[in-house]
Amino acid sequence: MNKKDMYILGIESSCDETSCSIVKNGEEEIATVVLSQIDIHKNFGGVVPEIASRHHVKNITMVIEECLEKANMTLDDIDAIAVTEGPGLIGSLLVGMEAAKTLSFVTGKPLIPVHHIAGHIYANNLVKRLEFPLLCLVVSGGHTEFIYMDKDYSFKKLGGTLDDAVGECYDKVARVIDVPYPGGPMIDRLAKEGEPRYPLPIPLNDDTYNFSFSGLKSAVINLAHNLEQRKEEINKEDLAASFQNVVLDVILKKTRKAIREYPVQNLIIAGGVAANSSLREALQNLAEEEQIHLTVPEMKYCTDNAAMIAAAAYYANKRGDKASLIINSKSTMELK
Repeated sequence: MNKKDMYILGIESSCDETSCSIVKNGEEEIATVVLSQIDIHKNFGGVVPEIASRHHVKNITMVIEECLEKANMTLDDIDAIAVTEGPGLIGSLLVGMEAAKTLSFVTGKPLIPVHHIAGHIYANNLVKRLEFPLLCLVVSGGHTEFIYMDKDYSFKKLGGTLDDAVGECYDKVARVIDVPYPGGPMIDRLAKEGEPRYPLPIPLNDDTYNFSFSGLKSAVINLAHNLEQRKEEINKEDLAASFQNVVLDVILKKTRKAIREYPVQNLIIAGGVAANSSLREALQNLAEEEQIHLTVPEMKYCTDNAAMIAAAAYYANKRGDKASLIINSKSTMELK
C-alpha cells in the first residue's frame, strides 16, 4: 500500500442497515459489508426503532470484522475511523457511534463524524469524481432537498421538504394499496404497468425549491377511501402510475428551475429514492435537454451503506472535521 494513500474505515447505522466499509482516498471502495434488516421489519410494515437498535448491537462487531477480512486488512492499515453522526434513529446511531469511538480509542486513529446526507452525496464520488459547481437532488425516506456545491464539502441548501419526504410518502401510499414494505420499489414497478387516470393534486406547485408531500399522501388516502365507500376496486397499477407521475412532475419542474438559476454543468442525485428507475430516466432526459451532465450512484450506493460515509469522511478530514471521544449522535442536524 502506498503510504500517501488514505484508508478510512466507515461505519453506518442510522436506520436499519448495519454497515462497515473501507475506502481509499475518498474514491475507491476496497470492501463493504451491509447487513440489512428488511426481512425483520417488513413484518411490521416499517422500521421499528427499538428492534433496529437491538440488531445493530448484535451485529456491529461481526460486520466490522467481516469487512476487514474481506479487504485483507487490519486496523493497523487504517488511517482514520468515520461514522454517521446523524440524522437518523437515535438508538441505531448510538450503536455505530460507540463502535467507532471504541475503535478510535483503541487504535489512536482520528475519529471523523459525517452527516448522513453528506454521505449520500459523496456516494456519487465512488462512481465519478464530483465536478463543481454542481446541483444535488437528495431524495430519500427522510429527506427531499436541493443542495448547491461550489467545492468539496461546501453545502448550500436551496430548499427542502416542509413535511413528509418523498420516500416516506412512497411507503405510506404503498401501505394504502396494501403493498408490502419497503413500498417504494414496488410502487415504481406497478407504475410502469398502469395508466395515470386517477386525478391527484401537484404538491406545493410553486416557484420555491421546497417540497411538501403530506397533501399528496392525504389525497391518495381520501381517494382510496372514497372508492372503497362506493365499493369500487382500486386499480393498484393505475393509482401507482397516477401518484408517481405527480411526484415526478413536481421534482422535474423544480430541478429544471434550479439548473437554469444556478450555473451548473453537473447534476447528481442521492438517497434511497435515487434507485427509482422512472426518476433516473426522467432526470437523464432532463439533463440531456438542459445539456448538463447527470451522475447517478450505483444501486448499491443508493440505500444506506458505509462506503458513502467513508468517502465523505476523506473530504471532511481535509476540511479539518475531527471529533473527540465525547461526541454524541444526533437524531436531527443541519447539513453544513
